[in-house]
Amino acid sequence: MASTPRTTAPPRQAPLWGMPDNTCTTTDVGDAAAAAAALPPVGEYAIEADGVRVFYRHSGPTDPGSPTVLLLHGYSSSSYMYRGLMPYLAASGYRVVAPDLPGSGFTEVPRARRYAYTFASLASTLEAFVDALGLGRFAMYVFDHGAPVGFRLALRRPDAVTAIVSQNGNVCAEGLRMPFWEPIEAYWATASSSSSSSHRQNRAEQCRQAISGALELPTTRWCRSWGLPADVSAEHEAALAEACRLDQALLDRPGAKEAQLDLFYDYRTNLELYPRFQQYLYASRVPVLAVWGRNDPIFAPEGALALGRHVEEFEMHWLDAGHFALDGNEAQVAGLMRSFFDTYYVFSPF
Repeated sequence: MASTPRTTAPPRQAPLWGMPDNTCTTTDVGDAAAAAAALPPVGEYAIEADGVRVFYRHSGPTDPGSPTVLLLHGYSSSSYMYRGLMPYLAASGYRVVAPDLPGSGFTEVPRARRYAYTFASLASTLEAFVDALGLGRFAMYVFDHGAPVGFRLALRRPDAVTAIVSQNGNVCAEGLRMPFWEPIEAYWATASSSSSSSHRQNRAEQCRQAISGALELPTTRWCRSWGLPADVSAEHEAALAEACRLDQALLDRPGAKEAQLDLFYDYRTNLELYPRFQQYLYASRVPVLAVWGRNDPIFAPEGALALGRHVEEFEMHWLDAGHFALDGNEAQVAGLMRSFFDTYYVFSPF
């Protein structure tokens, strides 16, 4: 029998929205750090897939038959964003795998590979990575860019995905929050402009240059810090600063910014696939847990609510956070995931 979709009340919109009574609050990072000392470790590995040396993190069992959770990061992060979540999931017996997508983190793409930084390419590499590790069936956690990459994989391998956890991972037009997307949409518009080829090329370069100015540390900090509650701990602030420094250092490597600019331009192809992603959700009946930072300046809460309209087995939980809602909330999110997996028999053999 199908379960009734469950959702907490949506947030009230305001400059910094008030917290509903049933909103999850930020975990005390100091207590979480102490508890994490007894949790399973996170290992770092690399494997060849699709002509790419894919860096990934792993925690928990190595047995291919173990219940598996695949974590997909977004911009401007890497698998490093999951370093705090993975041990909590592994402690519950899950095999947890988090790759760095091409163009991000420590994944290495040989120049001779002539890699095209598109979301179709990222999905192909992810598919090869999944095969290389022998991940037959898995629950999928998607965030930001990781959402369209993961959903593209799901279209190719619908029977492989047992559940989806969407943490500010948007696949609905309602979720695109302005004004963040305005310069990116201007860049997209150059693809269909009726202007002459030279004028269109010049306009595209102008848009690209405008966006490239945002691929620097101030914007990297903004992505992680906007929408946080005012009472975050000193430990959380320190962890945020460390994550921003690593994100920016990786983004400053040769070729990394060009790869991200290519992906921003190609993001328009994800919008074209939104109807197919939504049809997949409806047809597959895959259960979905949405864990959403309600103050996200990039993907609005309306995207989470719209997601639920396409899913029969759906749970919604708001976090008092911004885009990187997982930061500082790892223990809480892990608990929500465990409960969700149990409620919907995600890893049941039947």
